[in-house]
Amino acid sequence: MLDKKNIIKEGITFHQIETNKFKTNLFALFLAIPLEKDEVTKRALIPAVLRRGSKNYPTQELMSKTLEEMYGASFDCGIDKNGENQIIKFYIEGINEKFLPEKEKINEKCFDMLLEIVFQPKMEEGHFDPAYVESEKANLKNIISSKIDNKRKYALDRCIEEMYQDDAFGIYKYGYLEDVDPITTDDLTKAYQTLLQKAKIDIFVSGDQIGDLFEHIQNHPLIQNLEARKPEFRINQVIRKEKVSFSIKPKKVVEETMQVNQGNLIIGLDLGIEKEEEKEVANVYNAILGGGANSKLFQNVREKASLAYTAGSNYTKQKAVIFIRSGIEIQNYDQAVTIILKQIEDLKNGAFTEEDVENAKELLKASLRGIPEEQDSELTYYYGQELSGKETSLEEYLQKVELVTKQQVEDLAQRVCTNTIYFLRNEGNEGKEAKA
Repeated sequence: MLDKKNIIKEGITFHQIETNKFKTNLFALFLAIPLEKDEVTKRALIPAVLRRGSKNYPTQELMSKTLEEMYGASFDCGIDKNGENQIIKFYIEGINEKFLPEKEKINEKCFDMLLEIVFQPKMEEGHFDPAYVESEKANLKNIISSKIDNKRKYALDRCIEEMYQDDAFGIYKYGYLEDVDPITTDDLTKAYQTLLQKAKIDIFVSGDQIGDLFEHIQNHPLIQNLEARKPEFRINQVIRKEKVSFSIKPKKVVEETMQVNQGNLIIGLDLGIEKEEEKEVANVYNAILGGGANSKLFQNVREKASLAYTAGSNYTKQKAVIFIRSGIEIQNYDQAVTIILKQIEDLKNGAFTEEDVENAKELLKASLRGIPEEQDSELTYYYGQELSGKETSLEEYLQKVELVTKQQVEDLAQRVCTNTIYFLRNEGNEGKEAKA
């Protein structure tokens, strides 16, 4: 499937993804704006307040009743992070009109409601409802406080914070506990108004019989009220300006203690990507290193050495970085780090086979082929392409993966630098230095 784009106004784009695979159509609206420490918490609060009520649907009960009358449509919203951007996202999923018992413009109704929630919130004398703001502040504090409950995710977030202390990518997408209470209704209203003026706005529809929706959106009064803008978002650039030289010795080692039964080890690797085609090479490199059951980390750290409950890696293309994630017995820290770093060195020395490369490519291609089977995944893929400034269809991506060679993977492996090792361990165990 292809993403058909139409510019509504500068900084506001409408996207159509035609597919007949689903009985529902998916409508989405994304606001992208740079992550900023002083603003991130307020902006994380905005979608939670917007979902509480709009001008014509002032309560969640009325919203739910209206959605139910639209043949059981559903609404959701949330916060995401893409590179150095905070993403505020809203979704409505509605039934495909061809399955209706009689003709009805459900697509337009879904869009009308989506735009109403985002652009026409319930206001009292020009401000958000104070009761909604205070209630959602309490909920946001719970979300931020509870991030510690998932120790694996917490360890990854902490490694990112340590690795990107002076970079917007290190900012937590939901903001910070100490910044919640000081937010006033006036503060939040101003933050919302600024967001609508500055954010990059992308409106998506994925589904069947959606070809006539552009005119409806383009002429919608709530869209007409928006001003054109040079959106303040950051295009994700994976090509590094600075040279990255191979190094197995970490720049930083961080230990944190907590009541945990299992140690959580995260290792952040910088990739020296120097040209566009190396983005796909990096994906293949990561798949060989820790992308599946045939990977070096899984086979050597988990299976052969029995040092880890989990051992794998993820490539974050927006920052050209790989995060190795491993759950280990705390006393196995030194040995696990040594074996993990050896896998990185082995790849640099070409100690992998053509079969390893082909297995990695098949793993990636299977993942890519699965994207169109989930409506949200396909929409998210094309939104990621929009934010990267480099539009690649799934078919083109598959072709690029297929062309990756062993020599290209080995060349990239010469430009991998161990940046940060983060270890979350139990308070009752002594920490140890990572072995280089």
